Amino acid sequence: MTAISESGPSGFPPGYFLITSTATGRVLDVGGQAIDDGAELILWPSKEVSLVQSRRSPEADNQVFFVDDSGALCSRSSGHAIDIDHDRLVLRHRKPASFAHPFPKFSYHQELGEINVKFDGDPTRNMYILTSVPLRKPKSFIDDASQFLTTNIRTPFASLFGGVDTNSTPEQMTSAGVDLAEDEVLEEERGEEGEIDDSPDEKREIHMLTIPHQRPWNLAEKAKLRRRFEIIPLRTASKRTTGITV
Repeated sequence: MTAISESGPSGFPPGYFLITSTATGRVLDVGGQAIDDGAELILWPSKEVSLVQSRRSPEADNQVFFVDDSGALCSRSSGHAIDIDHDRLVLRHRKPASFAHPFPKFSYHQELGEINVKFDGDPTRNMYILTSVPLRKPKSFIDDASQFLTTNIRTPFASLFGGVDTNSTPEQMTSAGVDLAEDEVLEEERGEEGEIDDSPDEKREIHMLTIPHQRPWNLAEKAKLRRRFEIIPLRTASKRTTGITV
């Protein structure tokens, strides 16, 4: 696949394109080819290999997107715009102006590979960015027993010294009564174990993170990778190179 070579003001290319998660290798997908208002978007393995529009099955259009004249990111399969609902990406039907709210504006930073989100009228100076979410395979009985022993041995010792062990995992901190915000678990407190993405499940989730203004983020490389996406434009015709059609 080839990254975008030309783009519009939003950073996305003109016409239709795929949005691929660098960390997972999966593409943005309207789950179950839904067209309902509020249908959630996920990351799913690509259904098609060809990047030539005429060679692709319409069944894969739920993995194809475009930016419309208003600047909204839209799904090709339904034409509906992409909205944000509680940090999740969802389809949103257009409503009469008196009932509608402005759709968020998605933009792509080609150099960083990041997708940013902006909201009209947002009074904060926060930054909003998309990220994939790793998924671990179900733990075995031995894994659960090991975690139980670790939690129940380390946490009491840490408590004797006035707090929770700073090397504890998010699961251990939660067991000790420490409430972590979702963004903190995802980006700052996840740790190496929390970055493991070995589930055989094809589905992965994609979330929007809220990054407070001037807040430092000391991210591991895997966490940085989860924020990166590649935009793959679809072509209207095949390319010919040295007599070979691609």
